[in-house]
Amino acid sequence: MKAYQLITVLGPTASGKTTFATILANQLDTEIISADSRQIYRSMDIGTGKDISDYTINGKTIPYHLIDIHDPGYKYNVFEYQHDFFRVYEAIKAKGKLPVLCGGTGMYIEAVLNGYKLLDVPENKELREKLKNKSLQELENILANYKVLHNKTDVDTAQRAIRAIEIEEYYKQHTPDQNEYEPINSLIIGIQIDRELRRKKITKRLHTRLKEGMIEEVEQILATGIKPDDLIYYGLEYKYLTLYIIGELSYDEMVSQLEIAIHQFAKRQMTWFRGMERRGHTIHWIDATIPTEEKIAFVKNLLNIQ
Repeated sequence: MKAYQLITVLGPTASGKTTFATILANQLDTEIISADSRQIYRSMDIGTGKDISDYTINGKTIPYHLIDIHDPGYKYNVFEYQHDFFRVYEAIKAKGKLPVLCGGTGMYIEAVLNGYKLLDVPENKELREKLKNKSLQELENILANYKVLHNKTDVDTAQRAIRAIEIEEYYKQHTPDQNEYEPINSLIIGIQIDRELRRKKITKRLHTRLKEGMIEEVEQILATGIKPDDLIYYGLEYKYLTLYIIGELSYDEMVSQLEIAIHQFAKRQMTWFRGMERRGHTIHWIDATIPTEEKIAFVKNLLNIQ
């Protein structure tokens, strides 16, 4: 069997994948590449759950990449991520290390594992003008008409849905016919968490982050001149907290709607990962509740190392 070129740790939000991946990377003396579509933004810390302190173990900071690489307001995409990933991946491999890819953005993960040739999709002003007054539900219905959805995991704002439609329309007319990168033979570890436990952890984590200053974080970002719509674009915490701050939702409405949205997001993440399995990726699932030592031993056994 061909030797593994990468370890991928994936799982839904609140599964504990980052903590596990960091401990694993420490054990293997390697580095982590993030696969999180929101953690690439500076200042968006509490809402994206960066928990940078998790990357320090016994005073040693595990090197991590593709976190804090753009300012809020920038609209990063999977095309850019793929190129950024391979730049970092090759640099880590050049050190003789086995990189660990960790995150919950399935589209990013699959794009690098498969080496898809992606297109840098330009803005289609005519299409955007045509779609700008449609509701999110109407946009989702339009998106569903395309045979292959570019990304179904987080079109939870109108801006993101319009961008997804824009991408699908472009790909319909400019379909790439080859891979840009070689597919990667990755050992894929999935952190599996019981649905009810996941829901409890999501709820508890949301209230903890609110107490830790998540609202103030969003207020500070808006104070730098970022337009509310540009922050709403990122969805989830940044969507609902911004709507609360600008007075479109009460505090209780914000908390309730955001909690529901995060639960739905976690469900969509799992749907994507199950889809990866149907598309030929073998994911070795580990129960999130077993001791870390057992998780590490399980992975080392798959890698044939002691």
